[in-house]
Amino acid sequence: MPGDSEDPNADVQYHLEVGPDDVADTVLLPGNPERLEKIVAHWDDHDMRAHHREYRTATGSYEGTPISVTSTGIGGPSAAIALEELARVDCETFIRVGSCGAIQEEMAVGDLVITTGAVRQEGTSDEYVREEYPASADYEVVSALIAAAERLGYDYHTGITMSADSFYPGQGRPGFDGFEAAGADTLVDDLKEANVANIEMEASAILTLANIYGLRAGAVCSVYANRETGEFRTEGESRAAETATLATHLLAKMDAKKREVGADRWHAGLSLE
Repeated sequence: MPGDSEDPNADVQYHLEVGPDDVADTVLLPGNPERLEKIVAHWDDHDMRAHHREYRTATGSYEGTPISVTSTGIGGPSAAIALEELARVDCETFIRVGSCGAIQEEMAVGDLVITTGAVRQEGTSDEYVREEYPASADYEVVSALIAAAERLGYDYHTGITMSADSFYPGQGRPGFDGFEAAGADTLVDDLKEANVANIEMEASAILTLANIYGLRAGAVCSVYANRETGEFRTEGESRAAETATLATHLLAKMDAKKREVGADRWHAGLSLE
């Protein structure tokens, strides 16, 4: 039976129920399983490979580049499981595709935020490495996401993301019956003062694990809410999906160029054409 073994070295992974033949080298990681349909709508073709718990996986292609998507569910623990099991079936590049709350006034609802690094306010990554370890996005993934957003003409921002474990007090909102956790009332202002761009719940765990394992990872999120202006709309989801899809294709071009010139890393002096 697929996925019936907890052996981390099994071909078919326990939670995701995928094997090496089910996924491409690059995987997009939305939280919401329903977001898969909006992501694969930008691809040339796709087919569903697995669906178990919050994890849905599809694989297809875009402009000749193989690409996969696996939903992670909400938060660091389930995102870490997804990355762990995808890494075990030889996936090498991960792009979180999600939504977020902006905390800088100039960020409009519907804009994209491309993460360059993350504040590790979630607890999952603490189980892997000491708290001083940075959650940095891979340079090539960030470059590909920026290039994709530019080519598509989408408004975007780059910056530091804060990843929280709690949607309510952990992001400065009141809990049930008006409960306020210590420090919650100043959290957003403190982050804004430190020039943090946005808040979400998965990026720092994904980035930390990818760095530990020598893999590539990044994140692009659409702004659903601006915590400074009070504006809220579920807008920009398709833009984030299209940007991540094109970035995957550009990363494949980067990798081809590196092989062509014998370089270990892509840099701005190498063409993407």
